[in-house]
Amino acid sequence: MTRQMNRRQWLAGAATLASTCSFGLPALADLGAPRRLSIESANLDVNGRSAKVFRLVDDSGRPGLTLAPGERFRVMLQNRINVPSIVHWHGQTPPWTQDGFPWPQTPALAPGEAASYDFEPIAGTYWMHSHEGLQEQSLMTAPLVVQDAGASQADRQEVVLMLHDFSFRPAQELLADLTGVDGGREDETENAPAPGLDMASMRMSGMSTSDMLLKSQTSKPMAGMRAQPATKMDLNDIDYDAFLANDKTLRDPEIVRVAAGAAVRLRVINGSSSSQFWIDLGALEGLVAAVDGHDVKAISASLFPLAIAQRLDILINLPGPGAFPILACLEGSRRRTGVVLATAGAAVPHLAEEADRLARPVDNSLEDRLSALDPLSPRRPDVSARVVLSGGMKPYRWAMNTEHWPEITPLMVKHGQRVEIELVNSSMMAHPMHLHGHTFQVIGLNGRVLGGARRDTILVPPMGSARIAFDADNPGRWAFHCHNLYHMAAGMMSELRYEGIPV
Repeated sequence: MTRQMNRRQWLAGAATLASTCSFGLPALADLGAPRRLSIESANLDVNGRSAKVFRLVDDSGRPGLTLAPGERFRVMLQNRINVPSIVHWHGQTPPWTQDGFPWPQTPALAPGEAASYDFEPIAGTYWMHSHEGLQEQSLMTAPLVVQDAGASQADRQEVVLMLHDFSFRPAQELLADLTGVDGGREDETENAPAPGLDMASMRMSGMSTSDMLLKSQTSKPMAGMRAQPATKMDLNDIDYDAFLANDKTLRDPEIVRVAAGAAVRLRVINGSSSSQFWIDLGALEGLVAAVDGHDVKAISASLFPLAIAQRLDILINLPGPGAFPILACLEGSRRRTGVVLATAGAAVPHLAEEADRLARPVDNSLEDRLSALDPLSPRRPDVSARVVLSGGMKPYRWAMNTEHWPEITPLMVKHGQRVEIELVNSSMMAHPMHLHGHTFQVIGLNGRVLGGARRDTILVPPMGSARIAFDADNPGRWAFHCHNLYHMAAGMMSELRYEGIPV
């Protein structure tokens, strides 16, 4: 089993490769050096003001990685910042010691340290982010695109749209405002975990500043979808300074040059720490071809909900020349960001950072219609579990089955079992729940049976429920948590553990 190692160990023993590709393509020879990825610091201009952020870049300075069809994930990760860090390959299913989570057996990389990773990746749209403290908020995120032969032969221009929420304030201060606990001021350049906020000892208590209670607003409905009932819920814990699309705001958006009538594959990644969006194609119509990297039966619409950490692959055929804004509208708000697809010579309109009306809360209206192209085989579950999600703004504390990380009871499974988990949200805030190391299928929403999408992150709405199923085929220790960074930091995390794994 490949393990994390320093550079000297890598040079001494990097010859081991695993077996053939799981998606049926011949593995590349991989005779050359591994891909290199660096954790770095950088300056970013946000609406005319400089900010210090993190970067995950390849040798050429580009964010993230794109792997060719059949290419193994052979990567050397180097920590070039002055605090410990570790990177999680979100949605991929490597051996558990390569997952990028700071278990005692797989600690974060010290400054200057390197680690090697070698596994067979899943094709599709994925992403990477720090799982050390609150570093993710300081943009330690990047795309991870694994091409497959079918998509690469489809003659579609690839456009990656990565979304972030951004604050000039350190993440520790944002969390302290929510919890009422002052974790101490950290270096804004190197967002190390504040005292008491490391992954081994997150115990939060105290009072938040205020509740943000908002009635659901009506926005443009998705084609063919029934309207969602209005409810009261908590939205948008943090008032961010900006929302970014590929590191830019709508004051100076990225202009992606496309040919008139081009066929586009838009890969949308919600890399936000605490914000959910509606993806608005405007006058364009798009086909959702995949969610969280996994193919689904295509659904056509111009507006799509996207929870924290989820991804959408949207196929768009441009009608001709022109400029076509692709917008991400913050739920419960008029604020938005986005990019513009524009043909040569097209006039690009000025886009206001606020829309004319509020976007309604992100919901499961799309989820309700999705069907996996590669569903799980029919089988009775060997393990059934019910996980109740609870908590609130006062005090700002979030739990799974009334337990707060790290004082939790792991869900124990055996290799080969079929596992079903019912997620029940008893709180008034939505929770995007992410399971490491596995791909699950959504098999129920609010008590209704579904043959839904294959995913790694599912939104559980306020006072709602979702049922997921997966095969326990990847032995190890696996984090299971809300992907709202501040909910996770305030306790909403647990563990799926296979019997026989030492702790």
